[in-house]
Amino acid sequence: MLPRGQFIFGSIPTKKKVCCFNFRIDRQIINMDPAVAVQEAGQEGDSGSARLPERLQRRQQARIEEAERRKEAKESQAVAEEKGEYFLSTFTAERASVEELLSGCSGADRAERTPLLEEAAAKTLQLQKFLNDSVMFLTQYELRQAQAALLKLQTSLTEAREEGLPKKKFTFKARSKAADKASAPSSDAPADSDSTKVDGAADSGRTEVDGAPQASEQCGFSNMDNETVTKTAEEIQKRDVLLTHLTNCKVRLLGSPSTLHLKHIDGCEILCGPVSSSVFVDRCTNSTLVFPCQQLRTHNTTDTQVYLHVTSRAIIEDCHGVSFAPFSWSYPGLDEDFAASGLDRSRNNWSQVDDFNWLAAGTPSPNWTVIPEADRRTTWDP
Repeated sequence: MLPRGQFIFGSIPTKKKVCCFNFRIDRQIINMDPAVAVQEAGQEGDSGSARLPERLQRRQQARIEEAERRKEAKESQAVAEEKGEYFLSTFTAERASVEELLSGCSGADRAERTPLLEEAAAKTLQLQKFLNDSVMFLTQYELRQAQAALLKLQTSLTEAREEGLPKKKFTFKARSKAADKASAPSSDAPADSDSTKVDGAADSGRTEVDGAPQASEQCGFSNMDNETVTKTAEEIQKRDVLLTHLTNCKVRLLGSPSTLHLKHIDGCEILCGPVSSSVFVDRCTNSTLVFPCQQLRTHNTTDTQVYLHVTSRAIIEDCHGVSFAPFSWSYPGLDEDFAASGLDRSRNNWSQVDDFNWLAAGTPSPNWTVIPEADRRTTWDP
C-alpha cells in the first residue's frame, strides 16, 4: 500500500484524466467561434455521409437502373404500338386504293382498263413489300389478317386481268419452227393436235410457243404428262405464271415472274427463279418445288418437298406430309433475277411455317417437317 498522497497511473486515475481531457476539449468547442464550429460540424457530417455502407449505395444504384429499364421498356412498347397503328392505317388505305382501281375496271373498255390494271398491280406489289418490311413488329394475328387480305387482293387482280385482258387466240404462226420439222402433207392435222398437247396455250394463258410473245399477261404450261419444259427470262419476266394439270413433268422457269400459280400438280419437279410477290400452290401431290418468293400459300397439298427462300412466311392449310429445306438451285443469271425481283437474299424464313389448321401453341404442327441436311438435294440439272 502506498503512502498517502502518492499514486501511480492506474485505471481509475487514467479514466479521470481522460474525462478531464474530454471535458477540456468540449469546453474548447463550446468557447469556439460559432462560424468555425458550424464549418467543422459540416465537415464532420460530410465525412459521415461518405462512410455510408456500400450496400446502401449499391441498392440505390440498382433502384435507379431499374427505373431506367422500366422507362425504356415503356417507351419501346409505345413505339411498337405506334408502328402497329401506322401499319394498319396505311395498309388499309392502300388496300382500299387498289380495290377502287379494280372496281373501276368493271364496265370499262380495254383502253381504259389496261392502265388501271397496271397501277393496281404496282400498288399491290408495293403493299406486299410494305407487309414484308413490317413483319418484325406485327403480332401473329395482325400478320395473318394482313396476309389474308393481301391474298384476296391478289386473287381479285388476277381475275380482273383474266376478264379484262382476254387471251389472244392461238394461231399457227407461232409454230413455224415445229411445222418446219413436220412433213408437208401432214402439217395441218398434227398442228391441231400439237397445239393442245404442247402446253395447253389457249387454256393456260401461255404467251408464246417458240419465243414470239403474245399480248396476254399470263403464261405457263397445262395438261401435260411426262414432259420436260423450260421458259426463259424473256418469256416470264414480271408476268403471272400458271402451271396446271401437270403429271410426271420437269419444269424449269428461268427469270423473275410476278406471281406463280401451281394447280393440280402430281409427281412433278418444278424449279423457278425468284418470284417478286407470291406463290400459290393448290392440290399438289408427290412433287418437288424449288423457288424464292416473298410469300408462299399452300393448300390441299400432300407428300411434297419445298426448297424455299421466302422473305415473309410460308403458310399451309389442309396439308400433310409437306417438308421444307432452304433454296438450293443455281443457274446462270440467278443474281440478276434476284435483283430484278427485289427480294432480300439475306432474309430467308424457309423454316418458319404457319399451319392454319394447327392452333396448339408451343406444339409443332404434325403436317410439316424440315428435311434433314443429309437428305437435301443440292444438284438439280444433269
